[in-house]
Amino acid sequence: MSSIYDYLEALREKNPLVYHITNMVTINDCANITLAIGASPLMSFNEEELEDILKFSSALVLNIGTMDSSMMNIAIKAGQIANKLNVPIVLDPVGVGATKERVKFVEKLVEMVKFSVIKGNMGEIKTLIGDSAKLKGVDSNEDMKDGKYIGCKLSKKLGCTIVITGKEDLVCYKDNIYTIKNGHKLMSKVTGTGCMTASLIGAYLGVTKDSFTAGFLGTLSMGICGEKAVKNLRNDEGTGTLKVKIIDNIYLLNKNDLKLGDVIFE
Repeated sequence: MSSIYDYLEALREKNPLVYHITNMVTINDCANITLAIGASPLMSFNEEELEDILKFSSALVLNIGTMDSSMMNIAIKAGQIANKLNVPIVLDPVGVGATKERVKFVEKLVEMVKFSVIKGNMGEIKTLIGDSAKLKGVDSNEDMKDGKYIGCKLSKKLGCTIVITGKEDLVCYKDNIYTIKNGHKLMSKVTGTGCMTASLIGAYLGVTKDSFTAGFLGTLSMGICGEKAVKNLRNDEGTGTLKVKIIDNIYLLNKNDLKLGDVIFE
Protein backbone atom coordinates (compact mmCIF):
# COMPACT_ATOMS: atom_id res chain seq x y z
CA MET A 1 0.00 0.00 0.00
CA SER A 2 2.90 2.38 0.66
CA SER A 3 4.33 2.25 -2.87
CA ILE A 4 0.96 2.61 -4.58
CA TYR A 5 0.87 6.32 -3.73
CA ASP A 6 4.12 6.92 -5.65
CA TYR A 7 2.06 6.85 -8.84
CA LEU A 8 0.96 10.44 -8.16
CA GLU A 9 4.56 11.64 -8.44
CA ALA A 10 5.14 9.41 -11.47
CA LEU A 11 2.07 10.92 -13.12
CA ARG A 12 3.32 14.47 -12.64
CA GLU A 13 6.74 13.53 -13.95
CA LYS A 14 5.37 11.80 -17.07
CA ASN A 15 2.49 14.24 -17.82
CA PRO A 16 0.48 11.57 -19.72
CA LEU A 17 -1.97 12.66 -22.40
CA VAL A 18 -5.58 11.71 -21.66
CA TYR A 19 -7.86 11.81 -24.70
CA HIS A 20 -11.49 12.60 -23.88
CA ILE A 21 -14.60 11.97 -25.90
CA THR A 22 -16.91 13.42 -23.31
CA ASN A 23 -20.09 15.39 -22.71
CA MET A 24 -20.43 19.09 -23.46
CA VAL A 25 -21.70 19.99 -19.97
CA THR A 26 -18.52 19.16 -18.07
CA ILE A 27 -15.84 19.15 -20.77
CA ASN A 28 -14.07 22.21 -19.36
CA ASP A 29 -14.11 20.79 -15.82
CA CYS A 30 -12.61 17.52 -17.08
CA ALA A 31 -9.85 19.41 -18.87
CA ASN A 32 -9.03 21.47 -15.78
CA ILE A 33 -9.01 18.52 -13.35
CA THR A 34 -6.74 16.59 -15.73
CA LEU A 35 -4.31 19.50 -15.80
CA ALA A 36 -4.54 19.91 -12.01
CA ILE A 37 -3.54 16.30 -11.28
CA GLY A 38 -0.54 16.65 -13.60
CA ALA A 39 -1.72 15.09 -16.86
CA SER A 40 -2.51 16.66 -20.23
CA PRO A 41 -6.09 16.69 -21.59
CA LEU A 42 -7.09 16.49 -25.25
CA MET A 43 -10.70 16.86 -26.37
CA SER A 44 -11.69 16.13 -29.97
CA PHE A 45 -14.77 14.85 -31.79
CA ASN A 46 -13.15 14.57 -35.21
CA GLU A 47 -13.50 11.00 -36.45
CA GLU A 48 -10.78 11.43 -39.08
CA GLU A 49 -8.02 12.09 -36.51
CA LEU A 50 -8.88 9.38 -33.98
CA GLU A 51 -6.02 7.03 -34.84
CA ASP A 52 -3.43 9.80 -34.99
CA ILE A 53 -4.47 11.08 -31.54
CA LEU A 54 -4.66 7.64 -29.94
CA LYS A 55 -1.16 6.73 -31.15
CA PHE A 56 0.28 9.25 -28.67
CA SER A 57 -2.40 9.01 -25.94
CA SER A 58 -1.82 7.28 -22.61
CA ALA A 59 -5.52 6.73 -21.91
CA LEU A 60 -8.98 7.31 -23.39
CA VAL A 61 -12.02 8.50 -21.42
CA LEU A 62 -15.47 7.90 -22.96
CA ASN A 63 -18.41 9.74 -21.37
CA ILE A 64 -21.90 9.44 -22.89
CA GLY A 65 -23.54 12.28 -20.95
CA THR A 66 -24.65 14.37 -23.94
CA MET A 67 -25.11 11.49 -26.34
CA ASP A 68 -25.95 11.96 -30.02
CA SER A 69 -25.66 9.78 -33.13
CA SER A 70 -22.33 11.25 -34.21
CA MET A 71 -20.79 10.80 -30.77
CA MET A 72 -22.02 7.20 -30.59
CA ASN A 73 -20.22 6.30 -33.82
CA ILE A 74 -17.04 8.09 -32.76
CA ALA A 75 -17.03 6.42 -29.32
CA ILE A 76 -17.20 2.92 -30.76
CA LYS A 77 -14.57 3.62 -33.41
CA ALA A 78 -12.25 5.29 -30.87
CA GLY A 79 -12.68 2.40 -28.45
CA GLN A 80 -11.79 -0.18 -31.08
CA ILE A 81 -8.72 1.77 -32.20
CA ALA A 82 -7.63 2.18 -28.56
CA ASN A 83 -7.98 -1.58 -28.06
CA LYS A 84 -5.83 -2.20 -31.14
CA LEU A 85 -3.16 0.18 -29.83
CA ASN A 86 -3.37 -1.14 -26.22
CA VAL A 87 -4.52 2.24 -24.91
CA PRO A 88 -6.52 1.75 -21.67
CA ILE A 89 -10.11 3.06 -21.68
CA VAL A 90 -12.36 4.47 -18.95
CA LEU A 91 -16.11 4.33 -19.61
CA ASP A 92 -18.44 6.72 -17.77
CA PRO A 93 -21.96 5.51 -18.75
CA VAL A 94 -23.72 8.66 -17.60
CA GLY A 95 -27.49 8.22 -17.22
CA VAL A 96 -27.40 4.80 -18.86
CA GLY A 97 -30.63 3.67 -17.20
CA ALA A 98 -32.55 6.86 -17.96
CA THR A 99 -33.57 5.92 -21.53
CA LYS A 100 -33.82 2.76 -23.62
CA GLU A 101 -31.52 4.30 -26.25
CA ARG A 102 -28.74 4.78 -23.71
CA VAL A 103 -29.08 1.20 -22.52
CA LYS A 104 -28.87 -0.09 -26.11
CA PHE A 105 -25.85 2.04 -26.86
CA VAL A 106 -23.87 1.04 -23.75
CA GLU A 107 -24.73 -2.63 -24.32
CA LYS A 108 -23.29 -2.24 -27.81
CA LEU A 109 -20.21 -0.46 -26.44
CA VAL A 110 -19.34 -3.16 -23.91
CA GLU A 111 -19.89 -5.81 -26.58
CA MET A 112 -17.58 -4.17 -29.11
CA VAL A 113 -14.95 -2.50 -26.89
CA LYS A 114 -12.78 -3.82 -24.04
CA PHE A 115 -12.65 -1.39 -21.11
CA SER A 116 -10.07 -1.08 -18.33
CA VAL A 117 -12.40 0.76 -15.92
CA ILE A 118 -16.14 1.42 -15.87
CA LYS A 119 -17.17 4.13 -13.42
CA GLY A 120 -20.75 4.99 -12.53
CA ASN A 121 -23.22 5.58 -9.74
CA MET A 122 -25.21 2.72 -8.23
CA GLY A 123 -28.11 3.11 -10.66
CA GLU A 124 -25.85 3.09 -13.71
CA ILE A 125 -23.90 0.05 -12.57
CA LYS A 126 -27.09 -1.86 -11.69
CA THR A 127 -28.38 -1.13 -15.19
CA LEU A 128 -25.22 -2.64 -16.69
CA ILE A 129 -25.65 -5.81 -14.65
CA GLY A 130 -29.27 -6.08 -15.81
CA ASP A 131 -31.05 -5.00 -12.62
CA SER A 132 -33.70 -2.28 -12.60
CA ALA A 133 -32.44 1.05 -11.29
CA LYS A 134 -34.00 4.25 -10.03
CA LEU A 135 -32.59 7.12 -12.08
CA LYS A 136 -33.61 10.77 -12.27
CA GLY A 137 -31.91 12.08 -15.40
CA VAL A 138 -28.24 11.26 -14.88
CA ASP A 139 -28.56 11.01 -11.08
CA SER A 140 -29.21 7.87 -9.08
CA ASN A 141 -31.66 7.42 -6.23
CA GLU A 142 -30.12 4.07 -5.32
CA ASP A 143 -28.39 3.35 -2.03
CA MET A 144 -25.22 1.24 -1.89
CA LYS A 145 -26.93 -1.92 -0.69
CA ASP A 146 -25.44 -4.97 -2.42
CA GLY A 147 -22.91 -2.67 -4.11
CA LYS A 148 -19.96 -4.96 -3.39
CA TYR A 149 -21.75 -7.99 -4.79
CA ILE A 150 -22.92 -6.11 -7.91
CA GLY A 151 -19.53 -4.47 -8.53
CA CYS A 152 -17.63 -7.76 -8.28
CA LYS A 153 -20.21 -9.58 -10.39
CA LEU A 154 -19.94 -7.01 -13.20
CA SER A 155 -16.13 -6.97 -12.93
CA LYS A 156 -16.00 -10.73 -13.48
CA LYS A 157 -18.49 -10.51 -16.33
CA LEU A 158 -16.64 -7.77 -18.23
CA GLY A 159 -13.08 -8.44 -17.04
CA CYS A 160 -12.44 -4.88 -15.90
CA THR A 161 -12.37 -2.71 -12.78
CA ILE A 162 -15.74 -1.35 -11.65
CA VAL A 163 -15.95 1.91 -9.70
CA ILE A 164 -19.25 2.69 -7.97
CA THR A 165 -19.57 6.23 -6.61
CA GLY A 166 -21.96 7.16 -3.84
CA LYS A 167 -22.09 7.81 -0.10
CA GLU A 168 -19.13 5.45 0.02
CA ASP A 169 -17.15 4.71 -3.12
CA LEU A 170 -16.41 1.12 -4.12
CA VAL A 171 -13.59 0.00 -6.40
CA CYS A 172 -14.05 -3.64 -7.42
CA TYR A 173 -11.86 -6.03 -9.38
CA LYS A 174 -13.12 -9.60 -9.36
CA ASP A 175 -13.14 -10.48 -5.63
CA ASN A 176 -10.98 -7.54 -4.48
CA ILE A 177 -12.65 -4.40 -3.15
CA TYR A 178 -11.56 -0.98 -1.93
CA THR A 179 -14.14 0.91 0.10
CA ILE A 180 -13.38 4.65 0.18
CA LYS A 181 -15.18 6.67 2.84
CA ASN A 182 -13.83 10.08 1.89
CA GLY A 183 -15.95 12.72 0.14
CA HIS A 184 -18.98 14.78 1.21
CA LYS A 185 -22.66 14.86 0.24
CA LEU A 186 -22.32 18.52 -0.84
CA MET A 187 -20.18 17.34 -3.77
CA SER A 188 -23.39 16.06 -5.41
CA LYS A 189 -24.46 19.70 -5.82
CA VAL A 190 -21.53 20.31 -8.19
CA THR A 191 -22.16 19.10 -11.73
CA GLY A 192 -19.27 17.06 -13.01
CA THR A 193 -17.58 15.54 -9.95
CA GLY A 194 -18.27 12.08 -11.37
CA CYS A 195 -17.01 13.07 -14.81
CA MET A 196 -13.89 14.57 -13.24
CA THR A 197 -13.31 11.35 -11.30
CA ALA A 198 -13.24 9.46 -14.61
CA SER A 199 -10.62 11.93 -15.87
CA LEU A 200 -8.49 11.35 -12.77
CA ILE A 201 -8.70 7.59 -13.27
CA GLY A 202 -7.64 8.10 -16.90
CA ALA A 203 -4.67 10.17 -15.75
CA TYR A 204 -3.49 7.42 -13.39
CA LEU A 205 -3.93 4.84 -16.16
CA GLY A 206 -1.26 6.85 -17.96
CA VAL A 207 1.32 5.63 -15.44
CA THR A 208 -0.03 2.22 -14.40
CA LYS A 209 -1.72 -0.39 -16.55
CA ASP A 210 -3.16 -1.90 -13.35
CA SER A 211 -6.77 -0.76 -13.68
CA PHE A 212 -7.58 -1.62 -10.05
CA THR A 213 -4.80 0.68 -8.82
CA ALA A 214 -5.79 3.48 -11.22
CA GLY A 215 -9.46 3.19 -10.29
CA PHE A 216 -8.60 3.33 -6.61
CA LEU A 217 -6.20 6.30 -6.86
CA GLY A 218 -8.47 8.37 -9.11
CA THR A 219 -11.49 7.82 -6.89
CA LEU A 220 -9.54 8.38 -3.67
CA SER A 221 -8.02 11.61 -5.03
CA MET A 222 -11.47 13.04 -5.74
CA GLY A 223 -12.87 11.90 -2.38
CA ILE A 224 -10.04 13.40 -0.34
CA CYS A 225 -9.95 16.67 -2.28
CA GLY A 226 -13.73 17.05 -2.28
CA GLU A 227 -13.83 16.52 1.47
CA LYS A 228 -11.06 19.05 2.05
CA ALA A 229 -12.76 21.54 -0.26
CA VAL A 230 -16.02 21.35 1.72
CA LYS A 231 -14.17 21.80 5.03
CA ASN A 232 -12.45 24.90 3.64
CA LEU A 233 -15.68 26.60 2.49
CA ARG A 234 -16.53 29.80 4.33
CA ASN A 235 -20.10 30.59 5.39
CA ASP A 236 -20.44 33.09 2.54
CA GLU A 237 -19.23 30.62 -0.12
CA GLY A 238 -21.31 28.10 -2.07
CA THR A 239 -21.10 25.37 -4.67
CA GLY A 240 -19.45 27.53 -7.34
CA THR A 241 -16.52 28.12 -5.03
CA LEU A 242 -16.61 24.46 -4.03
CA LYS A 243 -15.85 23.37 -7.60
CA VAL A 244 -12.88 25.73 -7.76
CA LYS A 245 -11.62 24.50 -4.39
CA ILE A 246 -11.87 20.87 -5.53
CA ILE A 247 -9.65 21.63 -8.52
CA ASP A 248 -7.27 23.64 -6.31
CA ASN A 249 -6.97 20.74 -3.87
CA ILE A 250 -6.29 18.28 -6.70
CA TYR A 251 -3.47 20.58 -7.88
CA LEU A 252 -2.03 20.72 -4.32
CA LEU A 253 -2.52 16.99 -3.63
CA ASN A 254 0.52 14.99 -2.54
CA LYS A 255 1.09 11.33 -1.74
CA ASN A 256 0.99 11.98 2.00
CA ASP A 257 -2.56 13.32 1.59
CA LEU A 258 -3.49 10.08 -0.19
CA LYS A 259 -2.06 8.01 2.66
CA LEU A 260 -4.54 9.69 5.04
CA GLY A 261 -7.53 8.40 3.07
CA ASP A 262 -10.29 6.54 4.91
CA VAL A 263 -9.92 3.26 3.03
CA ILE A 264 -10.80 -0.38 3.68
CA PHE A 265 -9.36 -3.14 1.49
CA GLU A 266 -11.08 -6.50 1.31
